[in-house]
Amino acid sequence: AMALADVLRSGSGVWAGAGAGAGTPGLWGRGAWAGALSLQLPPAGPQADVGEPGTRIELLHGTTTLGLKFTHGVVVAVDSRATAGSYIASQTVRKVIEINPYLLGTMAGGAADCSFWQRLLARQCRVYQLRNKQRISVAAASKLLANMVYQYKGMGLSMGTMICGWDKKGPGLYYVDNEGNRVSGDVFSVGSGSVYAYGVLDRVYKPDLEPAAAYDLARRAIYHATYRDAFSGGTVTLYHVRESGWERISADDVSDLHVKFQGEGCE
Repeated sequence: AMALADVLRSGSGVWAGAGAGAGTPGLWGRGAWAGALSLQLPPAGPQADVGEPGTRIELLHGTTTLGLKFTHGVVVAVDSRATAGSYIASQTVRKVIEINPYLLGTMAGGAADCSFWQRLLARQCRVYQLRNKQRISVAAASKLLANMVYQYKGMGLSMGTMICGWDKKGPGLYYVDNEGNRVSGDVFSVGSGSVYAYGVLDRVYKPDLEPAAAYDLARRAIYHATYRDAFSGGTVTLYHVRESGWERISADDVSDLHVKFQGEGCE
């Protein structure tokens, strides 16, 4: 009721002017109801005022995703927990979107935004392939996504994604967010647990890692993040993008990984 009253309030009160000017002709003229229904829309944006003055919508997100590029391709690892504030909404979210057989995208931020824009990107990549008779490059796919979301900059989108793949130039890894930022790199981690994942990655990562060592590093990084970050957890899912395309390597429950890694600085 208070929210409705705030939306309908006029400059001098909710029903300002309701008793003034009686007898003036016209129901919506300058008579008894003049100014009574002055509809005020709340400001646009992700932090629009609602309810009492000073109350703002706060979008809380939590996850841990990472991608690392090395000699043998790109390894992608993600957790599977979805949260709504402090409430764990799901432990089985698939945070890797399979754009095509050679491209993967990760989800961090608002699940709906990430899912929608990356599925739209998948369609655009397919259209590109049909028109040009060749697969789209990783750089071009990431640029397409950045251009699409840049048009909605400042409108409340919430997305921090990595576009990973293999093209004529070899393995590629790009970070793209809802502001239209696009950065190429060798190692990225995105989400509330990313600081913990970076702590593991920065200590061990090398470009010439063997695949088995890269898998182990990615699992350890996500596991340590889930241990310290309450908004990350569930299952650690691992993908490897090679010249022949992506492959799903494993999906390990973090409880099993805790038993395996418990003596490595998490006690």
